[in-house]
This record gives sequence, structure tokens and C-alpha cells, in this order.
Amino acid sequence: MRIVIFGSSGMVGQGALRECLGDREVGQVLSVVRAPSGNAHEKLHEIVHNNFLDFTPIENELAGLDGCLYCLGVTSTGTSEESYARITYEFTIAAATTLLKLNPGMSFVFVSGTGADSTESGSTMWARVKGKTENALLAMPFRSIHVFRPAMIQPLNGIKSKTASYRIIYALVAPFLSAARHFWPNYISTTQELGKALLAAAKRGTGKRIVEAGQIRELLERVTKPSQDLQATREARCAAVNFRPIIHQESSTRVSGICQTIEM
Repeated sequence: MRIVIFGSSGMVGQGALRECLGDREVGQVLSVVRAPSGNAHEKLHEIVHNNFLDFTPIENELAGLDGCLYCLGVTSTGTSEESYARITYEFTIAAATTLLKLNPGMSFVFVSGTGADSTESGSTMWARVKGKTENALLAMPFRSIHVFRPAMIQPLNGIKSKTASYRIIYALVAPFLSAARHFWPNYISTTQELGKALLAAAKRGTGKRIVEAGQIRELLERVTKPSQDLQATREARCAAVNFRPIIHQESSTRVSGICQTIEM
């Protein structure tokens, strides 16, 4: 499976990238960035591209993809509506339009935010723009499209926000976030949970086109259970094979081969 990620240097994108690189079903990860990140991995192919309104120069590298995790975003604090809309709406639709043309059978997963305004007429600027972007994406004929609306996000595994003010906030509230998750488990997602959920949506769908904050953990539990059941079945089958009496060396070799096949 080949996945492309936009926004892999951000906090959510870092979590998504980490999960993709560690997933056995993902053979290659393309990361479209505006500046080299310094990340290196055998699965990772980084594409440095400056103009996010025109992807024509890199179209040949964006073909043959199975899914997109679009995690690119910017804080609305101190940002004009024109600049915010350019990054949130125009960049996203330019990327989606190009990907749809090259990969009509792909899945597209977009990270929005809780409170996004689907009516596009509310008083909150960022919510209107997010809602407009969601509506445009949901009208596109991808194989599947999923919009995630996370609320509070807890960074794990050394992941940090690119926004200085957010880094300060997270540093101050970090000791309380883990405790708060016990009281509001459905509204505080870790970067690991969100990354896994985004990838699961790209691979197998969610059953919902819009996934609200309170549904992310439920979704993750649902999509990971089949994998856990399959692993348990594999272990049981291998254990059953090992209980068979081994008389000849040739038989032992065959049993070993069966177990290796089961574990693949």
C-alpha cells in the first residue's frame, strides 16, 4: 500500500507518519513538504515542493497511490481569514483535485477539527473555512473520503507542535492531560491514537464520512479488534501444530515452515 501525507511536520502529521512507517501493510510513504524535514526511513520518500496551489511539476510522483492522509493545517490565532482560507481551503482542494485526477480509486482522509461549521455561515472564521473545505471534499468522487474532527490532542513519543504558543501550552498542561483522559476519554486523543485511526480509515474505511472527536476511540477499538482476533487465531493454529508428535527431522522442518507461514 502506498500512502501520501501532507503536513507530516505538524503534530498530527508526525503521529500519522510514525504509524504509517510502522505498519506492515504500508510499503511506501510519500511526504509532500515545503522544506526538507531531515527524516530518514527506508519506506519514506520525501517530496519537497513549494507551491501548494499547483502540483503539476510533481504529478508523476503522485500517481499510483492508495490513500492520502491530509494533516496540513495552521492556527487561526493571529491569521487573517484570507491567509487562513488560502492554507486551509485552497491548498487542500488543489491537492485533492490533483490526487483525484491521478488516483480516482484512492481514499482521502482529512483532519479538520471539532466545531467545524458545515453551514459555512457561522460567526467563527476558522469553523466556517473548515466547514467549507469539508463540504468541497465530501463532494469529490474518491473511492472513500473521511473527515476527522478531533478535539484536544495529547502529543506522545517526543512529538511537538510547530507552533511556539502551542508548545508552551502543552508543556504547561502535559502533567494534567493523562489524568484528564480518565474523565474525558472521548475528547482527548493522543497523536498515536489519531495516527492509527487516520491510517485505519485510509485502509478499510470507517462506516462514517465524518468522524467526531467522541467517535475516534470507538472507531479505533472497532478496527483494531479484527487484527487482534486474527493474531490470536494465528497463535492458536501455530500452537496446535506444535502439539503434533515430531518423529523425523523432515517432519520438524515442515512444522517450522507452517508456523513461519502462519506468522507472516
